[in-house]
Amino acid sequence: MRLALKLLLLLLLVFTALCLSCATNKRTAGAELPENSDGLPLPLNAGALPESRFKESWAYVVAGHENALKSNYPISDVVYFGADVDRYGHVVDIPSRKKLSKFSGRVHVSITCGSAGLTHFILEPESKARKIFVSELLDMASQYDGLNIDMESLPLKDAGNFISFLGELRKGLGKKMLSVCVPARTSENQTYNYVRVSEACDRVFVMAYDEHWSTSAPGPVASLSWCKKVASYALETIGADKLIMGIPFYGRGWGDKSTSRGLIHSTTERIRRENGITQIERENGIPKFKYEVLVTVTVYFEDDYSLAARMKMYEDMGIKYVGFWRLGQESTGVWSLVSLTKR
Repeated sequence: MRLALKLLLLLLLVFTALCLSCATNKRTAGAELPENSDGLPLPLNAGALPESRFKESWAYVVAGHENALKSNYPISDVVYFGADVDRYGHVVDIPSRKKLSKFSGRVHVSITCGSAGLTHFILEPESKARKIFVSELLDMASQYDGLNIDMESLPLKDAGNFISFLGELRKGLGKKMLSVCVPARTSENQTYNYVRVSEACDRVFVMAYDEHWSTSAPGPVASLSWCKKVASYALETIGADKLIMGIPFYGRGWGDKSTSRGLIHSTTERIRRENGITQIERENGIPKFKYEVLVTVTVYFEDDYSLAARMKMYEDMGIKYVGFWRLGQESTGVWSLVSLTKR
């Protein structure tokens, strides 16, 4: 009886060991990815980083940093950044296509306008300013394969004017491509309406970054869970045939203290007391002092792991096109994690 019980216990131990071994092999086989707390894929180790395949890979090149573009990068489209708008509504700082002559793919010239007041001025329908602006944009685009619109200070009042403006450009560009940058959204936004914008152009570049920004609380520039929500909404409203999901190469840091500020006298005296400052210098009669404080800086950034996980997530969601902001800011290892396909 004792011998039979010992044999049974031995068999149970062997069976348990085999099950554990099988489970371990499944977790470590090939390049399978575990999941983090958000239920999103993260790479196991450097040797297991997956390669993602996209039909188009767009990348921004900033004028003056053309050497950041290498001939072996898997990039189908370059967005050349960037022309601007002066205070009178004219297009200025137009980059020269010749500086990217060695790139064999499509090159799109980008126009940006960071002023809400100026944006309103140049979008006013039937105005002389708008007619001149449209004409200058089409003339600029004549030496490129496409025109990219990156107007991020659009007033809500001008949302309709923006759509009609895109319609004019689309008609004037003929066979050249029109792409438009829009901020990341997870629900309907009246200013940059994804549906209406997508109907007016060939590609919509969703800037899926700046989830956290310089004046916000510390956090990822583009967390995976947030990006998944942005991509899901974009697929639903824009559709895979026009959607470019933007991917950031940059990170951001936040200090827990900010010492740059205006000071009233009582605050200045409090700082002196708290820091034991007794010596005051004078510069042309104006008093000044220096003191040191310990600042803790929190940094979120992108590396090969986070970029691989984000691209794999987009590929699995059915995203056909991705775009990178911007060349020169990346870990060069990312280029072994993305490839172009004709699918």
